[in-house]
Amino acid sequence: MNKKISLTLILLLALVGIINSQDDDSKKRKQLPSIALGVGVLTYDGDLGDGVNLTSLSRTKAGINLAIEQRIGSIIGVSVSGIFGKLADRESSAKRNINFESKITQLDLNFVLHLDNDFLFKRTSIFAPYLFAGFGYFKFDSYSDLKDKNGITYNYWADGTIRDLPDSSIGSKIIRRDYTYESKLNDSAKYTNSTFAIPLGLGINLKITENLYVNLNACYHLILSDWIDNFKSGSNDRYLFANVAIQYNIGKPYDDSNPVYKAVDFSSIDNLDSDGDGVKDGSDICPGTPKGVKITPNGCPEDADEDGIFDYQDKEPLTKKGSFVDKNGVTITDKMIADRQKSFSGQATERSKLFYENPSLKYLKEVEAKSKIARKNNPKSATVIPFAIKSADRDNDGYITTEEIGKAIDSFFEGESDFSVEKINDLIDFFFEQ
Repeated sequence: MNKKISLTLILLLALVGIINSQDDDSKKRKQLPSIALGVGVLTYDGDLGDGVNLTSLSRTKAGINLAIEQRIGSIIGVSVSGIFGKLADRESSAKRNINFESKITQLDLNFVLHLDNDFLFKRTSIFAPYLFAGFGYFKFDSYSDLKDKNGITYNYWADGTIRDLPDSSIGSKIIRRDYTYESKLNDSAKYTNSTFAIPLGLGINLKITENLYVNLNACYHLILSDWIDNFKSGSNDRYLFANVAIQYNIGKPYDDSNPVYKAVDFSSIDNLDSDGDGVKDGSDICPGTPKGVKITPNGCPEDADEDGIFDYQDKEPLTKKGSFVDKNGVTITDKMIADRQKSFSGQATERSKLFYENPSLKYLKEVEAKSKIARKNNPKSATVIPFAIKSADRDNDGYITTEEIGKAIDSFFEGESDFSVEKINDLIDFFFEQ
């Protein structure tokens, strides 16, 4: 018996050794239960089995199994399973001639360790090995074949024959066993026909489709009774159940991506070159390059003088390195800078005079007062100060006053702020809008 168990384990481990992997990008599956229905053989391992002319078939019977498993996470599963079949064995020796057949029912609660857990084997492996162990309820109903179809009791003679009379009787006739187990073994005073069992097993799933597996497993069951064969001799009885099952995984695969993008062809997007410059958008630093413009390997137009202005926009293509240039790539001279500052200063002075020396300044104060009252009564109507001029709001009350505009203008002339002529103009315009 031990040799058979070892052989079964070796065969299963050999299957594990040929594990292949599928694409890692396969879809995820919801953790819904699976149902497996299978058939197999039960091989008894108990107190009988000695003698001559015995074959392994004498202790091998058919059985079926049904299992429902819920996988929890990537490693652990919990299953409820049932086994229905027969156990049998016989012994023909000088000591005794015994046979039995027992109908069994076993219900188990098992904990399953899945090895396709992305640690030992990939979850997407075609072959998925697993181990399991648990605790179960075991019920048996044993019978023995003691008489033939005519009701004649079997008498086992020393010469190996079975006769209708005791050994050495004159006039005996040879009879044959009919292998009909008609005599109930009802030693109820000594034992009950129900007990507990401990299943220990391993198996492997062959993944045919996302929902359909072929399941091979072998389980050695330790029965907490020594009376299945109606004979007690030391250790408890045991049996091996090897089976093949069809497993159906309830539910459909799913992916957790946004369904909005299901119709998008991402492969074509990866190869997109929207400006047609020969550099894919994913690598193009300057994706809006006009057609026909010479570019660098990163997709940007050439800039020969490295002044920050592309050649096709540069009106001075050979600017001296280190020079300051305008938006057209033309060098900005000291005279140009001085003239620009003078112009800005004149514009700012003019705007300031219009604001402060205007005879309607009193009116501006009145507008300011009315605006504050309106904002107080209806805060939601307040206009948000643009970020570019927000620094002028010195008291951070969300309102620009005439005094704050004056301080902004003063800071501009004194060079103490980042305000420009354009910002001062925007500040004054905002005053009337708020």
